[in-house]
Amino acid sequence: MSAEHAVGPPPLTLLYVPGDRPDRVAKAIASEADVVLVDLEDAVAPSRKDEARATAARLLAEPPPGRAAQVRVNHPHTPWHADDVLMVGTLPPAVGARVPKVESVAEVEALAAALPGRALHLLVESALGVERAFELATASPQVASIALGEADLRSDLRVSDDAGLAWARSRVVVAARAARLPAPVMSAYTHVRDLDGLAASCRAGRLLGFCGRTAIHPAQLPVIREAFVPTAEEVAAAREVVERVGEAAVHGVGAIALDDGTFLDVAMVEQARALLALARRR
Repeated sequence: MSAEHAVGPPPLTLLYVPGDRPDRVAKAIASEADVVLVDLEDAVAPSRKDEARATAARLLAEPPPGRAAQVRVNHPHTPWHADDVLMVGTLPPAVGARVPKVESVAEVEALAAALPGRALHLLVESALGVERAFELATASPQVASIALGEADLRSDLRVSDDAGLAWARSRVVVAARAARLPAPVMSAYTHVRDLDGLAASCRAGRLLGFCGRTAIHPAQLPVIREAFVPTAEEVAAAREVVERVGEAAVHGVGAIALDDGTFLDVAMVEQARALLALARRR
């Protein structure tokens, strides 16, 4: 089983940028996104794949200061995959590989062998991938996250609204946590001008167990961050939980209750600590 990958506060905002647009890649690196996702796949036309790959190699040759980065490679069944993987292998070790349309453990194992030591971020985009979510999440110690790619998944499931994705969303949340991976980030919200809709969707995703979201426009970043960063009230409540448990341990007290009558257990303390770590992203 994969080891727990949560180190420090989790990323909340992950900005996709087409690899064949060096101006946009540079702007993304300079943006407030926690992670820059340089895309060699869906956002790049077949005729520009080589150009996108060369741009990613040049602009990510040195780690962006204060900014994490990943490269979304093309799927193994495409003619560009092998060259994408070779290029990613030349990048600094901190640059992760974002892998689309994953369906089999063999695909993950092959990538892990081709990119030893490099973090793999898996995207599940089909019914078969959803069914195998836990197998994929535990296919290699290099798997650092798993998430949904919802545009392709909607097509495969023949659904047109969020109701049809509810089970798949919960499935990937459970698979990630069962594999001791971070909570998955949400798939991109494609209506870039509907910031109110984005905020509402993020709040709903947070209730399901998602943490953070990919974006396709810089204007979405502050909305995503605000939706997932804990409120002042949530932070105060979490601090009270941690402090009360600490005090009880010092005094040898086992049963602990808050002023509102809520009894505390280990799971509540762990959740409170996770929330406090998340608050550092504000």
